[in-house]
Amino acid sequence: MLPRRIPKPAKRASRWRSQAHCSFVRSHECCRNGCDGRPIEVAHVRLGSGAGMGQKPDDWRTVSLCQFHHAQQHKLGEATFWKGFDVEALIAEFIKASPRRAQIEAEMRERRHG
Repeated sequence: MLPRRIPKPAKRASRWRSQAHCSFVRSHECCRNGCDGRPIEVAHVRLGSGAGMGQKPDDWRTVSLCQFHHAQQHKLGEATFWKGFDVEALIAEFIKASPRRAQIEAEMRERRHG
């Protein structure tokens, strides 16, 4: 008879997800200047998110990238890809204009104040 299983500890609390916010982000052109590439994909920004290896950050930490630039983001690594680009300001702009802004801001406040 097998011994009792040891439960795996959760990697982290569940991430915030929103199809509506991702659709909103996807409705914009590629955020890389001068790019008009298609299709547009929702790119999660791990840099500065606190998400560990193999974990996606919350959906509010997303930007719009064309398929080519999204692949480059993964190929080059985030620190190299976003160098010289204020991605945090861009994320903040997407949040500010999002149809889910109130929910995002409430979740951020909750996480800050526990």
